Amino acid sequence: MRLKLIMDANGIRRALTRIAHEIVERNKGTENLVIVGIKSRGEPLAHRLADGIKEIEGLRPPVGMLDITPYRDDIRNGDLQGAREGAASLPPVITGKTIVLVDDVLYTGRSVRAAMEALMDRGRPQLIQLAVLIDRGHRELPIRPDFVGKNVPTSRSEKIAVCLAEIDAKDEVLIVENGKQETYHRGGG
Repeated sequence: MRLKLIMDANGIRRALTRIAHEIVERNKGTENLVIVGIKSRGEPLAHRLADGIKEIEGLRPPVGMLDITPYRDDIRNGDLQGAREGAASLPPVITGKTIVLVDDVLYTGRSVRAAMEALMDRGRPQLIQLAVLIDRGHRELPIRPDFVGKNVPTSRSEKIAVCLAEIDAKDEVLIVENGKQETYHRGGG
């Protein structure tokens, strides 16, 4: 297994600071803004973005979390309705809000499709935007991020490993070659 560092802790911090500024600028502030992280690494990134937005605007937007497991198109196990009902922790109202979905890695687009379905089960947002730390290409669905920390062209045999202090005790992004990574998270959906 060969690892190549593509972002260190400072690179991640700078990317998230830039994305926070872009979110505020594109949305002309924070009114009706909700930041929603896709479990698991999208959740701490969503909190970091909300903190960054607070530093810029003085107001921290609400933050939610989506577990997209019951919405994935590669899992079909009986009745998923019960699992879908407990798959989110969102502010009480998302209808009419601008939702910024946050994920660590954008790959095929299937995770984002599942997240949008989960959001639509809970209300009708006015607008859904997508913020990702890494866009690695290879889309299978017509999904494009609105905010990107870093574009990292990869081969299909390579994997992106995003490590975050809240989960992994350190911040870094690596390319893992040969697709083997016993100790690193495989980002991408």
